[in-house]
Amino acid sequence: MRNEVQFEVFGDYALFTDPLTKIGGEKLSYSVPTYQAIKGILESVYWKPTIMYIIDELRVMKPIQMESKGVRPIDYGGGNTLANYTYLKDVHYQVKAHFVFNEHRPDLAFDRNEGKHYSILQRSLKAGGRRDIFLGARECQGYVQPCEFGSGAGYYDTDERTHYLGTMVHGFNYPDETGRNELSVRLWSVEMNKGYIRFPKPEECSIVRSVREMEPKSFHSDSIESAEQLLRNLGGE
Repeated sequence: MRNEVQFEVFGDYALFTDPLTKIGGEKLSYSVPTYQAIKGILESVYWKPTIMYIIDELRVMKPIQMESKGVRPIDYGGGNTLANYTYLKDVHYQVKAHFVFNEHRPDLAFDRNEGKHYSILQRSLKAGGRRDIFLGARECQGYVQPCEFGSGAGYYDTDERTHYLGTMVHGFNYPDETGRNELSVRLWSVEMNKGYIRFPKPEECSIVRSVREMEPKSFHSDSIESAEQLLRNLGGE
């Protein structure tokens, strides 16, 4: 599809945690990245509020391994703190996703140019992203590059078992993406078959919990650069 992107992301370590554990204490990574984590990685490659990324599928290329480390997190109350963080080790994933226009942002209708967004996205992906890539945490540096989804040999290719990875956070419903002045979190039960995880779309998640009230940030033509102008600045057509 003209709005589809396929890429791989890899790194030495990753820490895809439950958001509830990010406030402090011992941290334990999920076995695989969440939908929201992959969406965040893609937004680091290229982000515009005009478009929304839909993550279709994830392929786990290497065995799921974990490693615990003793770390000294920042103690804002003073003193010295020691905690154990359990990271994913030597991670490598393939991702298939696409973008759609955010219909809840009529103020950005002037920027709905699919071809321009697609060209900038592909160019940004080949450059390794417009911003630094982090795999769940700032200390986990990640790298991205284009690939053909499903190509190459994966560790779980010949595994006929269905791996049930439990209930995980799917992602967040932000007000500018839903049209409701509310922040909520989505949950789902994860299954992996031969290394492939097929994500449901956000509206297909049946377990949704409200977090708090929130209003969307407003944009207009004077506060955001259009895709057409950005592509010209990058030297494209």
